[in-house]
Amino acid sequence: MTSHLSSSSAPSAPSAGPAAPRRRTVVLAAAATAALAPVAALGATAARAADSAPAFLHGVASGDPLPDGVLLWTRVTPTAGAVPGSGLGPAVQVGWEVASDKAFSTVVAAGTVTASAAADHTVKVDVRGLRPQTPYWYRFTAGAAVSPVGRTLTTPGADVTTSGVRFGVVSCANWESGYFSAYRHLAARTDLDAVLHLGDYVYEYQSGGYPEAKYVVRPHEPRHEILTLADYRTRHGAYKTDADLQALHHAHPIVAIWDDHEFANDAWAGGAENHTPGAEGEWAARAAAAKQAYFEWMPVRASIAGTVYRRLRFGTLADLHLLDLRSFRSQQAKVGSGTVDDPERTITGRAQLDWLKSGLAASDATWKLVGTSVMISPVAFGSLPAHLLKPLAKLLGLPEGGLALNVDQWDGYTDDRKELLGHLRDRNIKNTVFLTGDIHMAWANEVPVNMATYPGSGTAATEFVVTSVTSDNLDDILHVPADTASLVAESAVKSANWHVKWLDMDAHGYGVLDVTPERSQMDYYVVSDKRRQDATAAWARSYRTLNGTQKVERADQPVR
Repeated sequence: MTSHLSSSSAPSAPSAGPAAPRRRTVVLAAAATAALAPVAALGATAARAADSAPAFLHGVASGDPLPDGVLLWTRVTPTAGAVPGSGLGPAVQVGWEVASDKAFSTVVAAGTVTASAAADHTVKVDVRGLRPQTPYWYRFTAGAAVSPVGRTLTTPGADVTTSGVRFGVVSCANWESGYFSAYRHLAARTDLDAVLHLGDYVYEYQSGGYPEAKYVVRPHEPRHEILTLADYRTRHGAYKTDADLQALHHAHPIVAIWDDHEFANDAWAGGAENHTPGAEGEWAARAAAAKQAYFEWMPVRASIAGTVYRRLRFGTLADLHLLDLRSFRSQQAKVGSGTVDDPERTITGRAQLDWLKSGLAASDATWKLVGTSVMISPVAFGSLPAHLLKPLAKLLGLPEGGLALNVDQWDGYTDDRKELLGHLRDRNIKNTVFLTGDIHMAWANEVPVNMATYPGSGTAATEFVVTSVTSDNLDDILHVPADTASLVAESAVKSANWHVKWLDMDAHGYGVLDVTPERSQMDYYVVSDKRRQDATAAWARSYRTLNGTQKVERADQPVR
């Protein structure tokens, strides 16, 4: 684990600082093009590492903002050979500064921390004593080296009424599947309070394992499937050389949870689909290594028992409940086994489900946002044409001999879902919005109390699912043009699932969630081509839920 140190001097009180894709309208092209400059510069920076050490080659980041503080992160390379995962390199003192202005003329907090091989030369600083709802700039130093400057933002006070909060929302960024232009477009926005990453920040596969080698855009490092602590550290380090990912972290605080690929595909408490006991070692050791590397390399506070489930508050407007749906879950049911309803099986674990239920019941915030890595809305896929069942099963990581539901989602753990949705209904808890990744598609759903009798039985919540940054979806797997096979599949799913108001099975991009006292709205954006570094971004659709309704309706335009 990395060190968490607060400032060594008490912070003073600063003053507040200051080609059109399918069916879409291109936006933000100029800002995104300007942001491309770091892509060319990154290679030159890495090349100079051997001649200039220590160096900050992996950028800086902030995360988990609070009214009075934020978590800061960086990684220092003390010598040329001290690359991520190597275990090499001496300990080095790293200075840090937080200022109320980008020029650092007013430094409000500063201190030092030691970076050592024990934590892969990563450092975390949990700064407190800052002012609520205030932008800050931060940087690190090591010897003569000075890091890039990052910008962060604290949250409103817990009891403060605020007119709005806005999040970027992303998930599923597979390095080998394409470039992270979605991150670049979010970095170019100046209107975000934070970026919510819903999991699959890194992928564990060997190069050419997913997607197939002939479709790889850029190879993973290391090339083999990652299994050990050194492997996971190396993979995280490779991801953080991406200029667009660095730009995202430099521009906004991140609020992140993990999903399965931070460990291995379809992970559960005792194993994973992509783990062979014996041949690949013991699962407990692999999972522990993955968690250690994650907390070293991500600006995330470890919560109860070293997991990522935790809660953040944004004034009286929103409570954000963040779930860990991998550490405690039972093994996925076999499709057609009839065990998805078994009350002994769980996706959350008893302690986490009780924590979530009590948090939702006690919340006095207008909106109860829940970050869940996998979809909670029930979805039946059996209505799909036979020629689409096989590729969709491949996309969802399920057996290809027939597909009724996705057992890796809450559909495979219906007793937990029934208990949670019943709790929302029985306690009359309004304005619960699930924010979801994982499935590599974009969805806007009402979450029915009982799917069989919807809409008569009513809805318990709403759900907005964002598509992948790069990871393959339907047209990628079929290798067909967008809006061909997907249109048939989308129509079939919506016809069989009336609570699904919209879905897009073959776009890549990100979401922007805008929350006001009156409504929560998700704007869905897509990138023109994930295989191009200079991909443009385009607004696709917007959906919202109005205060008190638990319904989803289409909005005519994005918030910006």
